[in-house]
Amino acid sequence: MATAPVPLDLQLNGYAGIDFAAADLTPALLAHAAEAVRRDGGGQALATLITDDLAVLEARIARLAECIAGDARIQDTFPGIHVEGPFIRSDMGYVGAHPPEHAVAADVGAAARLVAAGQGLVRMMTLAPERDANQATIRFLADRGILVAAGHCDPDHDQLHAAVRAGLAAFTHLGNGCPHLLPRHDNIIQRVLACRGLPWITFIPDAIHVPPFALANYLRAAGLDRAIAVTDATAAGGMGPGRFRLGSREVVVGDDGAAWSADRTHLVGSTAGMGQVRTVLTGPVGLSPGEVERLTVENPRAALA
Repeated sequence: MATAPVPLDLQLNGYAGIDFAAADLTPALLAHAAEAVRRDGGGQALATLITDDLAVLEARIARLAECIAGDARIQDTFPGIHVEGPFIRSDMGYVGAHPPEHAVAADVGAAARLVAAGQGLVRMMTLAPERDANQATIRFLADRGILVAAGHCDPDHDQLHAAVRAGLAAFTHLGNGCPHLLPRHDNIIQRVLACRGLPWITFIPDAIHVPPFALANYLRAAGLDRAIAVTDATAAGGMGPGRFRLGSREVVVGDDGAAWSADRTHLVGSTAGMGQVRTVLTGPVGLSPGEVERLTVENPRAALA
């Protein structure tokens, strides 16, 4: 008898002390993270790697893919890889926790190298549409069945709509990966919410990245038919206060569960498991269990179909 679908997290950078970008990642470490993901209310997730030097990122993708492909139990939890960057904006606010020195313009050849390193496991890539000349990289990825998302970006209205026509199908963690101060009306949040041709928009419902009342507003504007909940958790996920890593970045977690950069200028992923996300959505955000199922199970699976 077929088992019921489980939650699918499209953005998981690490968990339970394990950083997926670690140079010394092993199948045993990844299996430990997989077990913890399920313990904390998750089911499946795209193992996510963020911006780095292109050659380093290529090697990290290859290592992660080897760890996944070599163990059917790991692949059951991590059925694919999400590459977030390096084709994003490098300016303060938009770059977020990504190292700005490695944020570069999109390039089909570079994208092909990253996809090839994943050995067929790269399922999603986040980039800045305004850094992709003539939408060439978006078309290349979409033609290969990869879910292309915008994120850490600021495309204008025309650039965003051109990207959607070229195959852009999602937006990564709306409300985050952008400056604290934005123009009142014509800003990236408003443009994305107004872009009805964009099929999917992801959010981080950890009660830290977006206040629950604001998230409820976003969900009403976006529509639950195209909203997806992600954790964006790092190695700090499920670990409590302490110091952790996200690639080359240090992550500092306090008693409130917020994961900050060492200088506390910006958040660095989250510490939430999918169980916590579901609690936030049914609690302060006010969704029904069926609506939460749509955001955590049905919509992310439809996005990758």
